[in-house]
Amino acid sequence: MKSVYKTTGTCSKVIELDVEDGRVKEVTFWGGCNGNLQGISRLVRGMKPEEVIARLEGVRCGTKPTSCPDQLCKALHEMGY
Repeated sequence: MKSVYKTTGTCSKVIELDVEDGRVKEVTFWGGCNGNLQGISRLVRGMKPEEVIARLEGVRCGTKPTSCPDQLCKALHEMGY
C-alpha cells in the first residue's frame, strides 16, 4: 500500500512510503536533512510498521515537539498501523 503524508512541524514536507506484505518496502522524505533521512529510510526498509513505530514514535528534534522519524510513525498510523 502506497501513501503520501504531508508532515507538520518538521523541515521535511512530505513522506512517501510503501508497505507491502506487512513490511516497509520504501520510504522517501522530501526536504529535511538529506543524509539523516536517507539513513532512516534505509534502516526501516524491511521492518514491520509496528516495529518502526515502537522504535521511533515520540522522537523529538531539538525543542520541536516532533521530528521526521516521529512524522513517519504518524504516517504509518494514518495507514492503519
